[in-house]
Amino acid sequence: MAAPLAGVTPMFAVCFLGFGIGKRIQQTNADDPLTMFQIFKAGMISGVFTTAIMAPGERIKCLLQVQAANTGSQIKYNGPIDCAKQLFKEGGMRSIYKGTAATLLRDVPASGMYFMTYEWLQQVLTPEGKSRSDLSAGRTLFAGGMAGIFNWLVAIPPDVLKSRLQTAPEGTYPKGIRDVFKVMMREEGIRALYKGATPVMLRAFPANAACFFGYEMAMKFLHYIAPNL
Repeated sequence: MAAPLAGVTPMFAVCFLGFGIGKRIQQTNADDPLTMFQIFKAGMISGVFTTAIMAPGERIKCLLQVQAANTGSQIKYNGPIDCAKQLFKEGGMRSIYKGTAATLLRDVPASGMYFMTYEWLQQVLTPEGKSRSDLSAGRTLFAGGMAGIFNWLVAIPPDVLKSRLQTAPEGTYPKGIRDVFKVMMREEGIRALYKGATPVMLRAFPANAACFFGYEMAMKFLHYIAPNL
Protein backbone atom coordinates (compact mmCIF):
# COMPACT_ATOMS: atom_id res chain seq x y z
CA MET A 1 0.00 0.00 0.00
CA ALA A 2 2.77 2.46 0.82
CA ALA A 3 4.14 2.69 -2.73
CA PRO A 4 0.88 3.68 -4.45
CA LEU A 5 -0.15 5.93 -1.54
CA ALA A 6 3.13 7.86 -1.76
CA GLY A 7 2.67 8.42 -5.47
CA VAL A 8 -1.07 8.96 -5.83
CA THR A 9 -1.20 12.66 -4.87
CA PRO A 10 1.62 13.89 -7.13
CA MET A 11 0.48 11.49 -9.85
CA PHE A 12 -3.03 12.92 -10.03
CA ALA A 13 -1.70 16.48 -9.74
CA VAL A 14 0.60 15.85 -12.71
CA CYS A 15 -2.19 13.98 -14.53
CA PHE A 16 -4.60 16.93 -14.41
CA LEU A 17 -1.75 19.35 -15.15
CA GLY A 18 -0.88 17.35 -18.27
CA PHE A 19 -4.53 17.29 -19.33
CA GLY A 20 -4.75 21.06 -18.93
CA ILE A 21 -1.61 21.57 -20.99
CA GLY A 22 -2.91 19.15 -23.61
CA LYS A 23 -6.06 21.23 -23.96
CA ARG A 24 -4.25 24.57 -24.04
CA ILE A 25 -1.88 23.63 -26.85
CA GLN A 26 -4.88 22.82 -29.04
CA GLN A 27 -6.69 26.09 -28.32
CA THR A 28 -6.16 29.57 -29.72
CA ASN A 29 -8.10 31.06 -26.81
CA ALA A 30 -8.64 29.52 -23.38
CA ASP A 31 -12.43 29.42 -23.88
CA ASP A 32 -12.35 27.69 -27.27
CA PRO A 33 -14.46 24.48 -27.19
CA LEU A 34 -12.68 21.22 -27.98
CA THR A 35 -13.93 18.24 -29.95
CA MET A 36 -14.04 14.84 -28.28
CA PHE A 37 -11.01 13.74 -30.30
CA GLN A 38 -9.06 16.81 -29.11
CA ILE A 39 -10.00 15.97 -25.53
CA PHE A 40 -8.82 12.40 -26.17
CA LYS A 41 -5.47 13.74 -27.37
CA ALA A 42 -5.19 16.02 -24.34
CA GLY A 43 -5.83 13.00 -22.15
CA MET A 44 -3.08 11.06 -23.92
CA ILE A 45 -0.66 13.88 -23.14
CA SER A 46 -1.58 13.58 -19.46
CA GLY A 47 -0.63 9.89 -19.68
CA VAL A 48 2.85 10.87 -20.86
CA PHE A 49 3.19 13.30 -17.96
CA THR A 50 2.29 10.72 -15.30
CA THR A 51 4.60 7.97 -16.54
CA ALA A 52 7.67 9.46 -14.84
CA ILE A 53 5.91 8.97 -11.49
CA MET A 54 3.92 5.86 -12.31
CA ALA A 55 6.66 3.64 -13.74
CA PRO A 56 8.90 3.33 -10.66
CA GLY A 57 5.90 3.26 -8.31
CA GLU A 58 4.28 0.48 -10.31
CA ARG A 59 7.55 -1.49 -10.42
CA ILE A 60 7.95 -1.35 -6.64
CA LYS A 61 4.27 -2.02 -5.96
CA CYS A 62 4.17 -5.07 -8.22
CA LEU A 63 7.31 -6.58 -6.68
CA LEU A 64 5.95 -6.12 -3.16
CA GLN A 65 2.56 -7.57 -4.11
CA VAL A 66 4.13 -10.65 -5.70
CA GLN A 67 6.35 -11.09 -2.66
CA ALA A 68 3.34 -10.85 -0.34
CA ALA A 69 1.47 -13.43 -2.42
CA ASN A 70 4.35 -15.93 -2.18
CA THR A 71 3.98 -16.47 1.56
CA GLY A 72 6.21 -19.53 1.56
CA SER A 73 9.22 -17.75 0.07
CA GLN A 74 11.87 -15.73 1.85
CA ILE A 75 11.14 -12.02 2.25
CA LYS A 76 13.49 -10.01 0.03
CA TYR A 77 12.13 -6.48 0.37
CA ASN A 78 11.27 -4.85 3.71
CA GLY A 79 8.93 -2.26 2.25
CA PRO A 80 9.01 0.18 -0.69
CA ILE A 81 12.11 2.15 0.36
CA ASP A 82 14.16 -1.01 0.82
CA CYS A 83 12.85 -2.29 -2.51
CA ALA A 84 13.93 0.92 -4.29
CA LYS A 85 17.38 0.75 -2.68
CA GLN A 86 17.91 -2.86 -3.71
CA LEU A 87 16.74 -2.22 -7.26
CA PHE A 88 19.10 0.73 -7.56
CA LYS A 89 21.97 -1.34 -6.19
CA GLU A 90 21.23 -4.15 -8.66
CA GLY A 91 20.79 -2.10 -11.81
CA GLY A 92 20.68 1.61 -11.10
CA MET A 93 17.83 3.82 -12.30
CA ARG A 94 17.33 1.53 -15.29
CA SER A 95 16.18 -1.21 -12.92
CA ILE A 96 13.84 1.13 -11.02
CA TYR A 97 12.32 2.36 -14.29
CA LYS A 98 12.00 -1.10 -15.83
CA GLY A 99 8.67 -1.27 -17.67
CA THR A 100 8.48 2.44 -18.53
CA ALA A 101 7.60 1.76 -22.18
CA ALA A 102 4.94 -0.72 -21.05
CA THR A 103 3.55 1.89 -18.64
CA LEU A 104 3.33 4.38 -21.52
CA LEU A 105 1.57 1.77 -23.64
CA ARG A 106 -1.01 1.44 -20.88
CA ASP A 107 -1.43 5.02 -19.70
CA VAL A 108 -1.39 7.03 -22.94
CA PRO A 109 -4.49 5.54 -24.63
CA ALA A 110 -6.21 4.78 -21.31
CA SER A 111 -5.83 8.39 -20.11
CA GLY A 112 -7.23 9.62 -23.41
CA MET A 113 -10.29 7.42 -22.92
CA TYR A 114 -10.50 8.46 -19.26
CA PHE A 115 -10.83 12.17 -19.86
CA MET A 116 -12.84 11.87 -23.06
CA THR A 117 -15.45 9.69 -21.32
CA TYR A 118 -15.72 12.08 -18.39
CA GLU A 119 -16.05 15.19 -20.55
CA TRP A 120 -18.59 13.50 -22.85
CA LEU A 121 -20.74 12.36 -19.92
CA GLN A 122 -20.52 15.81 -18.36
CA GLN A 123 -21.96 17.24 -21.57
CA VAL A 124 -24.65 14.57 -21.86
CA LEU A 125 -25.71 14.90 -18.21
CA THR A 126 -25.81 18.71 -18.15
CA PRO A 127 -29.46 19.87 -18.22
CA GLU A 128 -30.47 21.97 -21.21
CA GLY A 129 -29.80 25.64 -20.60
CA LYS A 130 -27.47 24.91 -17.68
CA SER A 131 -23.70 24.75 -17.36
CA ARG A 132 -21.61 21.84 -16.10
CA SER A 133 -21.07 23.71 -12.84
CA ASP A 134 -24.79 23.12 -12.16
CA LEU A 135 -24.44 19.33 -12.24
CA SER A 136 -25.55 17.51 -9.12
CA ALA A 137 -23.09 15.54 -7.01
CA GLY A 138 -24.72 12.30 -8.14
CA ARG A 139 -24.21 13.06 -11.83
CA THR A 140 -20.59 14.09 -11.25
CA LEU A 141 -19.96 10.87 -9.32
CA PHE A 142 -21.55 8.82 -12.10
CA ALA A 143 -19.50 10.52 -14.82
CA GLY A 144 -16.29 10.01 -12.85
CA GLY A 145 -17.07 6.38 -12.09
CA MET A 146 -17.84 5.55 -15.71
CA ALA A 147 -14.65 7.33 -16.80
CA GLY A 148 -12.77 4.93 -14.53
CA ILE A 149 -14.55 1.92 -16.04
CA PHE A 150 -13.73 2.94 -19.62
CA ASN A 151 -10.18 3.82 -18.64
CA TRP A 152 -9.57 0.28 -17.38
CA LEU A 153 -11.33 -1.37 -20.31
CA VAL A 154 -8.47 0.06 -22.38
CA ALA A 155 -5.76 -0.31 -19.71
CA ILE A 156 -6.18 -3.90 -18.45
CA PRO A 157 -4.37 -5.82 -21.25
CA PRO A 158 -1.24 -3.61 -21.28
CA ASP A 159 -1.36 -3.48 -17.48
CA VAL A 160 -1.16 -7.29 -17.30
CA LEU A 161 1.79 -7.27 -19.71
CA LYS A 162 3.48 -4.49 -17.74
CA SER A 163 3.11 -6.30 -14.43
CA ARG A 164 4.50 -9.55 -15.85
CA LEU A 165 7.50 -7.68 -17.23
CA GLN A 166 8.17 -5.69 -14.05
CA THR A 167 8.03 -8.72 -11.74
CA ALA A 168 10.01 -11.14 -13.92
CA PRO A 169 13.65 -11.96 -13.02
CA GLU A 170 16.26 -10.13 -15.05
CA GLY A 171 16.80 -11.67 -18.49
CA THR A 172 13.43 -13.46 -18.62
CA TYR A 173 12.10 -11.25 -21.39
CA PRO A 174 15.10 -9.86 -23.34
CA LYS A 175 12.88 -8.07 -25.90
CA GLY A 176 10.64 -6.55 -23.27
CA ILE A 177 6.90 -6.41 -23.59
CA ARG A 178 6.95 -8.14 -27.00
CA ASP A 179 8.41 -11.26 -25.43
CA VAL A 180 5.87 -11.10 -22.59
CA PHE A 181 3.03 -10.99 -25.12
CA LYS A 182 4.42 -13.89 -27.17
CA VAL A 183 4.94 -16.13 -24.14
CA MET A 184 1.52 -15.28 -22.71
CA MET A 185 -0.31 -15.99 -25.97
CA ARG A 186 1.56 -19.27 -26.43
CA GLU A 187 1.07 -20.55 -22.89
CA GLU A 188 -2.19 -18.99 -21.68
CA GLY A 189 -4.11 -17.50 -24.61
CA ILE A 190 -5.95 -14.23 -25.05
CA ARG A 191 -7.95 -14.57 -21.81
CA ALA A 192 -4.76 -14.08 -19.80
CA LEU A 193 -4.77 -10.40 -20.84
CA TYR A 194 -7.89 -9.86 -18.74
CA LYS A 195 -6.79 -11.59 -15.55
CA GLY A 196 -7.91 -9.59 -12.55
CA ALA A 197 -10.52 -7.65 -14.51
CA THR A 198 -13.28 -8.15 -11.92
CA PRO A 199 -11.49 -6.63 -8.89
CA VAL A 200 -10.13 -3.83 -11.07
CA MET A 201 -13.62 -2.89 -12.24
CA LEU A 202 -15.03 -3.12 -8.72
CA ARG A 203 -12.41 -0.60 -7.63
CA ALA A 204 -12.53 1.60 -10.74
CA PHE A 205 -16.01 3.06 -10.33
CA PRO A 206 -15.91 4.29 -6.71
CA ALA A 207 -12.24 5.33 -6.84
CA ASN A 208 -12.62 7.48 -9.94
CA ALA A 209 -16.03 8.79 -8.94
CA ALA A 210 -14.36 10.10 -5.78
CA CYS A 211 -11.38 11.43 -7.79
CA PHE A 212 -13.43 13.56 -10.17
CA PHE A 213 -15.82 14.67 -7.43
CA GLY A 214 -12.84 15.85 -5.40
CA TYR A 215 -11.42 17.59 -8.47
CA GLU A 216 -14.68 19.45 -9.17
CA MET A 217 -15.03 20.49 -5.52
CA ALA A 218 -11.43 21.70 -5.42
CA MET A 219 -11.91 23.74 -8.62
CA LYS A 220 -15.07 25.36 -7.26
CA PHE A 221 -13.28 26.24 -4.04
CA LEU A 222 -10.30 27.72 -5.88
CA HIS A 223 -12.59 29.77 -8.13
CA TYR A 224 -14.39 31.00 -5.01
CA ILE A 225 -11.27 32.15 -3.17
CA ALA A 226 -9.45 33.42 -6.29
CA PRO A 227 -12.07 34.19 -8.96
CA ASN A 228 -9.71 36.25 -11.13
CA LEU A 229 -6.94 33.66 -11.44
